[in-house]
Amino acid sequence: QVQLVESGGGLVQAGGSLRLSCVGSGRTFSSYAMGWFRQAPGKEREFVAGCSWSGGTTSYADSVGGRFTISRDNAKSTVYLQMNSLKPEDTAVYYCAADFFRRPVIATARRDYDYWGQGTQVTVSS
Repeated sequence: QVQLVESGGGLVQAGGSLRLSCVGSGRTFSSYAMGWFRQAPGKEREFVAGCSWSGGTTSYADSVGGRFTISRDNAKSTVYLQMNSLKPEDTAVYYCAADFFRRPVIATARRDYDYWGQGTQVTVSS
């Protein structure tokens, strides 16, 4: 069993920055890949970013590439999502998720992730 707890969400003006954190517990954190997803009201949950167990491989949705950066600190059992140049369309609940299956590429489908956090709200005002 794995527990994931996100933090760092909030209200920010367009063009601003936020850093989300997700702390994992219950299993060796460095043994699984991590991803960030988001869900806006009335929309499907979508992939935002993911990183391999070491953090050496990353993947981003086209909509956030160049603005968001995913990283992890396995010593702290934490994965981060640095979000810069935020836009109103980035407003959503952001979730971190753990993928236990060792894959050659970062998983982008929701069904490939085994455990989820409770989410943290990010609101970007125009």
